[in-house]
Amino acid sequence: MIYEKHLFICTHERPNSYKKSCGESVGLALVGEFKLQIKNAKLPIKIRAQKAGCLDLCDNGPMVVVYPEGVFYKNVQLADVEKIVTNHLINGNIVEELQCIR
Repeated sequence: MIYEKHLFICTHERPNSYKKSCGESVGLALVGEFKLQIKNAKLPIKIRAQKAGCLDLCDNGPMVVVYPEGVFYKNVQLADVEKIVTNHLINGNIVEELQCIR
């Protein structure tokens, strides 16, 4: 594998729509913050954070999914990024209060 962990952060926008979208709130800012936190953590594994299109969980957004685990995080805000990086990416523990379970 090129990356041991891969984060997809929804940045989808729906201008003039009745439906909520992650990009309207903090989607792009989350991408930048995840990249910064991952870089600053100087982790011994390769992790990539990148923007993604709609993850089809719009009512729970902003959404972030971490692979290879397939863990979805809901309502992620800038203040949550450090918690996800530290707990999930570094220590391997799911941040349960942010986890989206359908």
